[in-house]
Amino acid sequence: MGAARLDFARMADVGFWKLCGSGTGEGFTPVPNTAVWAILAAWPDEETARHHTAQAGVYRRWRAKARESWTVYLTPSAARGAWAGVQPFEVTGPQGEGPVVALTRATIKPQVLMKFWGRVPKIEDMIGADPNVIFKIGIGEVPWFHQVTFSVWPDLDSMAAFARRGGPHAEAIRAVREGAWFREELYARFRLLGEAGTWGGASPLAHYERTAA
Repeated sequence: MGAARLDFARMADVGFWKLCGSGTGEGFTPVPNTAVWAILAAWPDEETARHHTAQAGVYRRWRAKARESWTVYLTPSAARGAWAGVQPFEVTGPQGEGPVVALTRATIKPQVLMKFWGRVPKIEDMIGADPNVIFKIGIGEVPWFHQVTFSVWPDLDSMAAFARRGGPHAEAIRAVREGAWFREELYARFRLLGEAGTWGGASPLAHYERTAA
């Protein structure tokens, strides 16, 4: 993972990029999972993204070492906040129909780490029980301090319904706002363009596509 930084630092066409690890289970824990890694990269267009993820040496090496890999191609429909001091995603158009991908990223203040992670298990259980979520995982650049959530929903209404629902998620959001737990945060929403590969032996979107049909 450390060597991959050199590849991206000299790679043509790539814009914002981050290399992330994950937590155990579905990633929403402070215990690192050394088996699951993620690359997030911004490209000028889908064609360029597909070319580099298929041909660039760093992607080929990661796939060669992996039991399986899954790549999703996205275009931003909404974004607010900052990641490492910059806004990494340029909104390209409205959300439109089809699945919605949500990404949140936060830098947690050291003095509230225990409070933050103490709430995460209940939120994980809540999102895991939601029949609408198609896919979810927690990743991050630095264990404990930088948390990223990545989730896929059938549509805007189902995602908004989860966000508005009471319980651990709403309580955590209120605590974050009232206590100013984050030094920096970003929220972005994307339209799904396509995918490649598998997760757990199949496409995470397969069940959704059968249901939608």
